[in-house]
Amino acid sequence: MDSQVEDLHRRITRWFAGNARELPWRDAERTPWGVLVSEIMLQQTPVARVLPVWTEWLQRWPTPAGLASEPSGEAVRAWGRLGYPRRALRLHAAAKAIVEEFAGKVPSTYPELLQLPGVGDYTAAAVAAFAFGRRETVVDTNIRRVHARAVTGNALPSPSLTAAEMRLAASLLPLDTSDSVAWNASVMELGALVCTARSPRCQECPILDRCAWVAAGRPEAHYTAKGQAWAGTDRQVRGAMMAVLRSAEGPVRRELLLHAPVDLAGPELAAELDPLGTLHRLQAPQEQMERALAGLIADRLAAEDANGVSLPL
Repeated sequence: MDSQVEDLHRRITRWFAGNARELPWRDAERTPWGVLVSEIMLQQTPVARVLPVWTEWLQRWPTPAGLASEPSGEAVRAWGRLGYPRRALRLHAAAKAIVEEFAGKVPSTYPELLQLPGVGDYTAAAVAAFAFGRRETVVDTNIRRVHARAVTGNALPSPSLTAAEMRLAASLLPLDTSDSVAWNASVMELGALVCTARSPRCQECPILDRCAWVAAGRPEAHYTAKGQAWAGTDRQVRGAMMAVLRSAEGPVRRELLLHAPVDLAGPELAAELDPLGTLHRLQAPQEQMERALAGLIADRLAAEDANGVSLPL
């Protein structure tokens, strides 16, 4: 490996040693299960939102067996407002697979981790590296952005992961196993705290004088990154319905979900009042309300029987 790459390794890992956030899934007492839960929760969700939910999950379900013994609906309820609640179902399914196929222990290798429901290339590599200290090429959005700017001179990585980006990441990975784990964590943290998508803090970067993007005059991105809409979308309606189901102590009548009650202050609605009011204040069209509910049931995030709609059993 050439001296320039080794210099990147030294600078970034040294920066990480002095600037890394103290996160429980990095703690010396972390468990592989805790790392797996964190990786699933952190997908498209900021650390600040994940921390309290992750803590509650690990207190309630410190092992995969604990979660696997509960109905999937409890996983969805405990997921709270992290968003993309199908991740909760995948974690529950992964916990059951760990119990049934791996004697209750999170598998330690990349190929084995890929066998778990809901675990893809990134998550398998990240858990193998951060939970078991294995040499794996870990590539998330933060890492891709650092590589794009520091090495290729682009403001942003490609809109989706490319084979060229994977080759670049593999070529930059230290040969030493422990160094590779530190490198993965360090570059990821640099992207999260300094080399951010918007308003990067270049003056705090340990490789400012080596950054190809800075050397090129910080050119604009070759495409415009588009954020996901929220207001008025099916996702917003689904999220509001899920909030009603999570707060309810039992099944909720279909008509309560689809039609605003005449009197939201009635005593029989006390448990669901705030979430139900939030749902109906969206004033979503009837067709969208029905589509959202049907989607939740189809995705197994909700179940319906003669008593009404509830979280899955």
